[in-house]
Amino acid sequence: MIPLSVAELTHVVRGEPHDIPESPPLITGPVVIDSRLVEPGSLFAALPGERVDGHDFAAAAVAAGAAVVLAARPVGVPAVVVDDVVAALSELARHTVRALDPTVVALTGSAGKTSTKDLIAQVLERVGPTVFTPGSFNNEIGLPLTALRTEEATRYLVLEMGARGIGHIRHLTELTPPRVGLVLNVGTAHIGEFGGREAIAQAKGELVEALPPAAEGGVAILNADDPLVRAMAARTRARTVFFGESEDATIRAEHIRLTPQGRPSFRLTTPTGYADVTMRLYGEHHVSNALAAAAVAHEVGMSAEAIAETLATAGPLSKWRMEVTERADGVTIVNDAYNANPDSMRAALRALAAMGETAKADGGRTWAVLGPMAELGDETFAEHDAVGRLAVRLNVNKLVSVGGQEAAWMDMGAKNEGSWGEESVHVSDARAAVELLRGELRPGDVVLVKASRSVGLEQVADALLAGDADGEVAAR
Repeated sequence: MIPLSVAELTHVVRGEPHDIPESPPLITGPVVIDSRLVEPGSLFAALPGERVDGHDFAAAAVAAGAAVVLAARPVGVPAVVVDDVVAALSELARHTVRALDPTVVALTGSAGKTSTKDLIAQVLERVGPTVFTPGSFNNEIGLPLTALRTEEATRYLVLEMGARGIGHIRHLTELTPPRVGLVLNVGTAHIGEFGGREAIAQAKGELVEALPPAAEGGVAILNADDPLVRAMAARTRARTVFFGESEDATIRAEHIRLTPQGRPSFRLTTPTGYADVTMRLYGEHHVSNALAAAAVAHEVGMSAEAIAETLATAGPLSKWRMEVTERADGVTIVNDAYNANPDSMRAALRALAAMGETAKADGGRTWAVLGPMAELGDETFAEHDAVGRLAVRLNVNKLVSVGGQEAAWMDMGAKNEGSWGEESVHVSDARAAVELLRGELRPGDVVLVKASRSVGLEQVADALLAGDADGEVAAR
């Protein structure tokens, strides 16, 4: 963030100063919403939350070195008071990006946003200083906070944009206008909220509508293999670049395969050359993510060889996304518990099946420990039933469905698909899943853990990796 005086901050956010000393300190540190992260010179934004109110921590933030507090009411310490703290953060982000003028690369999609954003960040960091969304901080709070990390030296700002309704992405693009916009896919995540894939496509396409014309440097990067994304080319004035396996894709993958460890390998083809890539990440779904990142890299002038080299060394930057850890006893835990929707669930199961080929050759088994997928509306039963059936078709050895009715539907789908009996089991909660697994796992087994974020199934992976003799898992 560019250094600001309290007077400048007050002007930008249209606030009122309160309890400001005669010689107010300069705001030079990061903007934070957690008082424990305050550094000298920080701006502490006091946000009201479901459990705690940031205003209650204003004094502690100033004591820890915050220069001033952005608040919705006077808090007894130096503060700029505004009507809406979130809206004020948005105005401050807009001001910062306009003043520093980095190249803004924005991306959206139903699945793979965070993994692709992490790949793009690692590619662009080879070209110049890059700021990018931490984790999945992709909403009306997270995006401004990310943009406010931009500094004078920042060359690229990579922003993940999420949406839970029409107009959400449009709002985010107004805060940080992108020059490069990337749409990965239109799937079934949040389909219950949107009402259908066409409505999801309408919302995701707001990103390409916000791009500047081609003559002004606007670039829309679209998935050629997804018809709903491909059709977005008609909704933008920007130059269009396609990625995918399609013959007409500008950035294309050929000779795709998975290594015995489940890592994707392919030939990257670009207009300026080609190079072979074998990734560190797990699962064939990362091929599409890698192509999207390669398209961005190609737009900033990187050669196919340089792109391939970076993709081959890039790793996961965000937790609980296909985190693969082998225990000392030879059991492999795949923690993909950050979130889940039907598309990402299918991708994770296919990755587990690929990893299992090697495991089974050595006497190991594959375990899918799966929890409910949220926000599917009328599709809830069909999608959970389909996941259970897919586990059978992929020859996963053991399915453990964790939770209530949705998990029971997965278990039922597996049992109805074929001759499965004891291979599929339904347990009530994470604690029960851990107890079951502790008694059953043996060296060589591979365990996938995945569910929607609200389920908290990362507890299972954490407990299995921690080796807690009592198998204790925090109750949710």
